Amino acid sequence: MTDSGPRVLVVDDEPAIRRFLRTSLDAHGYVVFEAINGKEALSAAAAHRPDLIILDLGLPDMDGIEVTRLLREWTQIPIIIVTVQEQERAKIAALDAGADDYVTKPFGMGELLARMRASLRRAASPAGEPVFSSGQLTVDLGRRLVTIGEREVQLTPTEYDLLRTLVAHAGKVLTHRQLLRQVWGVGYESETHLLRVNMSNLRHKLEPDAARPSYVLTEPGVGYRLRTNA
Repeated sequence: MTDSGPRVLVVDDEPAIRRFLRTSLDAHGYVVFEAINGKEALSAAAAHRPDLIILDLGLPDMDGIEVTRLLREWTQIPIIIVTVQEQERAKIAALDAGADDYVTKPFGMGELLARMRASLRRAASPAGEPVFSSGQLTVDLGRRLVTIGEREVQLTPTEYDLLRTLVAHAGKVLTHRQLLRQVWGVGYESETHLLRVNMSNLRHKLEPDAARPSYVLTEPGVGYRLRTNA
């Protein structure tokens, strides 16, 4: 194989997981580096400058949340967290620390590859993309214009700010806390009812069926994600 594909750093202390990921990612053209703990991960990220990091939360020397926080002090390399099922608080803490996405063990390789592609696309996109499109939804940030097909959608200032924040991080999971902080400001991080009400109103204006959203997806117990390929 050549070494011209995207460079991925796999951080996991389980040899079987690292072997599985290396074999699978090699087969899809990725260049894989490995680290077995947090200290190695930080050194490898600086040495190899990967395009993406797959990071286990349960490392022997420090947890993945701390590794994420330390990485975010100097790099915006996309980070996908790998965690065991039911670690909801850990997922939220990792995303708040700066992780881009997460998958739960056991995970399907197809899902992980899709999330990797989405993270790499976001990282490669020029900052300040003026127009976002997904399915029938178009958001023109420069003109503050939101349309579904040919129909213009009228949003309140708060609903627009909420959508604009989701667009700025399209495809990425945003926690309730992140959305509240960015849309309402510091001090509102616990006001989840504000977010819930405005999200419901936004969905009723955007979605063909608000009960089964196709654009603004719920990550149960964690937050929301704006779908990029509806």
